[in-house]
Order: sequence, then structure tokens, then C-alpha cells
Amino acid sequence: MIAEEDRIGGTCVIRGCVPKKLFVYASRFAEDFEDAAGFGWTLGAKPSFDWPTLRDAVANEVTRLSGLYRKGLEGVKAQIREERAVVEGPHEVRLQKSGHLVRARHILVATGGWPSFDPPIPGGDLAISSNEIFHLPALPKRMLVVGGGYIALEFASLFARLGVAVTVLHRGDNILRGFDEDLRTRLRDALAHAGITFRLGCTVERIEQLEDGSRRAHCASGDPIEADVVLVATGRRPNTKGLGLDRAGVELGPLGEVIVDAASTSSVPSIHAVGDVTNRVNLTPVAIREGQAFADSTFGSRNWTVDHATIASAVFTTPEIGTVGFSEAQAVAAGHAVKIFESGFRPMKATISGRHERTYMKLVVHAETDKVLGVHILGHDAGEIVQAVAIAVTMGATKADFDRTVALHPSAAEELVTMRTPRAG
Repeated sequence: MIAEEDRIGGTCVIRGCVPKKLFVYASRFAEDFEDAAGFGWTLGAKPSFDWPTLRDAVANEVTRLSGLYRKGLEGVKAQIREERAVVEGPHEVRLQKSGHLVRARHILVATGGWPSFDPPIPGGDLAISSNEIFHLPALPKRMLVVGGGYIALEFASLFARLGVAVTVLHRGDNILRGFDEDLRTRLRDALAHAGITFRLGCTVERIEQLEDGSRRAHCASGDPIEADVVLVATGRRPNTKGLGLDRAGVELGPLGEVIVDAASTSSVPSIHAVGDVTNRVNLTPVAIREGQAFADSTFGSRNWTVDHATIASAVFTTPEIGTVGFSEAQAVAAGHAVKIFESGFRPMKATISGRHERTYMKLVVHAETDKVLGVHILGHDAGEIVQAVAIAVTMGATKADFDRTVALHPSAAEELVTMRTPRAG
């Protein structure tokens, strides 16, 4: 039996990566139209963009995908209960709308994460989260994005390319904490060149609504910022509030995450958890893999656990980031002596289009074993490239393995196998 109080499909399909990436695709057409002229195309009248068309098309696709997930559950004869479930004990769950008490040998918590306005600020109810951003009634002229993580930057990037004047306000001194430093700096510079205004080292103290319905955010330092929409994307918390886990004896962490062992079992042997609700690696493919491992180990004939050490990830800004393995700083902190190989270049398409665009690639290599510890890319299709490279990194490929791989020319990815000289120092 599966209990779901909202639409079937989870954060990624309903209000996360799937609709977001469709928005990203839409945002990139603006530059494609401009680039076309350099390649001899005449487009005639200036292209125009209609927000409701995009918004509704994405909403329809999300509805279609949700229906497919439902069919998948029905196909395996899972009982679907569209109501909130609360854990009553090690083997009991109460369905709140109907009041039914369900007993089960195993309970799996996979409730994901939820946007967090932390710390709360006066007027915070005047802002929206990433949950609501997909349903705006109209495209705003001005947007303030609060936060410097990948969710904040992805929305800042795509709305800027849809013609919105975007300001990013972040309390840190740089964006994308946890990513390789060279990627962080280069992405920030690229987004600034695309027209995004950054206010770093700054926090919002309060938000007020003006007479015309717009918002004014008062900052701890500097002038206030006026915007039609304030998007707060300062992080997500495990979605465990009100689930009854504490009453059932399940140990929770400081953010409310379910503490689990390598087999995704909580402090209560019959209660398990996978995905963002455990706050391990908060990525949809990781949640899927953890769920498969739990199912195989608990109900199948194969006992295995997920290796969280080498997981590829992407940031769907424009330019895009793809990364797998250690950043340079992480490798050094882990005690590894490293060699750094890097390449920065103007992509071939930009040589004709005239666009100000740079691609950057970086390999973090163990100086003694020659093992490739990390691969980091900023540029077009970075996510697609890194997904393939992640196979090699997961298998333990060395720099010599990369070097003996014949380049595919002309391509951006060939740089990964043609870098020969390590960075000095």
C-alpha cells in the first residue's frame, strides 16, 4: 500500500527537476534565436515569448507523468490511498482522512524534503518558494531570488533569460557552497554577464508589500530591493513534521531527518527511510537507488546497499554545471596529494555566433595513484557529458586511461582526454 496526500510522482516530477528543466529549455531559445543570425538565418520579426503557454504546457506534461506513475503502481496491484498517513507505532500507520489504522510488517518513509524559510523573517508570507514558482499568473518584470544554492541559481538563470530583471541575494561570499571553487567563480561571473545582479554577504531582514502589489525587501546592508516576486530558495528540510515518527521512537537528526543505517533502516527495525527525508544525498536518482536496494534486500534475494561516494550531479543554469567526485578542496581535505588538469576555451558554436561564452573543464587527479578523483565541467551539455564520465570515475579510471582514449573531434568533451600538462602549483 502507498499513501500520498498530494499528487503521485514526488518532488522531482511534480514540483522539481522535471518542470524546472522544461523551463530551462524554454529560457535557452532566446540565445538560440540570436545565435542563428551568425549562421546565416534570418528570422524576420523579433520572436516573442508567452508565459501562460509555457506554464500550461509544463503543467500538462506534469499531469501526464503523474498519470504514468499511477498506472505503474496500479500495474503491480499496489493499493493507493490518496490521504495523509501518520505513523502510530512500529507497525501501525493511521490514514488521517478515513481514520483507518493500517498494520504492516515494514513501513517505508519516503516523504522527501520541503522548502524551508529559515530563519523566518517578518513578511515572509509575501514570498514564494520553488513549489509555487511554476504557477505564476504572469511573468514578472522583476524578481528577487534569496539564496545561493543550485535551486536559487537555476531559477535566477532561466527567468533572466526569459527577460526578467533578476537580483540574487545571498548571505555567503560566493554561490554554490560545496561545489568546486573554480566552477563557483566562473558560474557567478557568467550569470553576472547574462544580466543577473548579485548581492552577496547580505541577508533579508523583512519584506513588505507596496501599494501597487509589488514587494520591497529590506536588507541587513545596502539599499532595499523592490521586485514583483520574491523567491526564497534558502534550502529544503526533510519532510517529517507531523508524521508521528518521534512518537514511534524513530531517531531524528537536527534538521528532522530520519537517521538510518547503510540499509536505510531507522532506530526502529521495522521502520525504514529513503531519499531526501534521510538528508544523505538529496538527489532523485539516489532516492530511487536507495528504494531499490531496500526492496531487494528486504523482499528479494539480493542484499546490497547504495554507495554514496561517487555520484554525478548537475546544475541546470546557463551555462550548465556537471560534476562527479571530489572537488579540489575536498580531495586536499581528505589528505590526497593532487594534480590539477584544466582547460578553458571558447566553444566552437560561439566563434560564429559571436556570443560571450566560455567552457571550463577540470580534472582532479591523485598525484601518486594517478586515479581521477573528480571531474568538473562548466558549459553546454555539461550534465550529459558528466553522466558518461561518471562511469569511468566510478570504475576507478586513471589519468592514463583518459589519456589513451582517442578524442572525438570536434567536440567539447574531447578536452577531457587531451589535457596533458598539470596546472602549476
